[in-house]
Amino acid sequence: LEFYGLPQEFSVLPIIESALNPRAVSRAGATGIWQFMYGTARMYNLTINSYVDERRDPVASSHAAARFIRDLYAIYNDWTLVIAAYNCGPGNVNKAIRRAGGKRDYWDIYYFLPRETRGYVPAFIAASYFLEYHQEHNLKAIPITLPLTTDTIMISGMLHLQQVSEVLDIPLNTLRDLNPQYRLDIIPATSKQYSLTLPIATVGQFIDREAEIFAYKDSVFFNPNNVVNPSRMASTNHSIPPGSTRVVYRVKEGDVLGTIAQRHNVTVAQVRAWNNIRAVSYTHLRAHETVLDLVCR
Repeated sequence: LEFYGLPQEFSVLPIIESALNPRAVSRAGATGIWQFMYGTARMYNLTINSYVDERRDPVASSHAAARFIRDLYAIYNDWTLVIAAYNCGPGNVNKAIRRAGGKRDYWDIYYFLPRETRGYVPAFIAASYFLEYHQEHNLKAIPITLPLTTDTIMISGMLHLQQVSEVLDIPLNTLRDLNPQYRLDIIPATSKQYSLTLPIATVGQFIDREAEIFAYKDSVFFNPNNVVNPSRMASTNHSIPPGSTRVVYRVKEGDVLGTIAQRHNVTVAQVRAWNNIRAVSYTHLRAHETVLDLVCR
């Protein structure tokens, strides 16, 4: 936020969006601590494919969120309207402004906003108060379990988090928590480098034993008969990769494409492409028993 010249108070947004859970997924498919929808995430150049979802990367998604907030402020020049637009989108805020006769104060357009957004700014105020004055209400922070100091290493080549875990004796769940963007525990660094976040005390060990880590059970983790080529599963390619498994999924009451895609480690865009579903058909899934074709590892 400081890098982009934004108020530090916006650090409250991911608290009310996701409770700071990088794996949080809404019913509509919004993902990560900043709850980015697929389209907005791609607009801000976040990578989303079967292996990587940078909406779940706290660093990458925070850069994207800061740019999004900065762009919203360029539209409204009002921080409260920015908060509202972050929740419901600038289209809904613009509609509320028109219905309020052109007024551009949040409280003047309050009753013209979607119900959720009417509670969003008060939730932001409440979370800000909580962070500032929690001790006066005898509320105490829970000690964190993640390593306080970390560093990143750039990876070139396919690497499984379990290879790192077993060779360096780091709990697998710790690696997953430090690298939540890797959906299948695989770093698919075949055509470009990806980062691996490690506890600072283990970085030197990784450098010293890098060749050993990459070679460890590589025939098990990367059997060519079982692993889909990451380049064939990119977010811009929705063809069915050879060697993948076709899954027939019967839609249940309340299902939406976002949760179905997340459950099967694919993207919403891929599910739509494989099933010839238009965006306007999202509500159709909630009301009818529909069969979807999915492709999984």
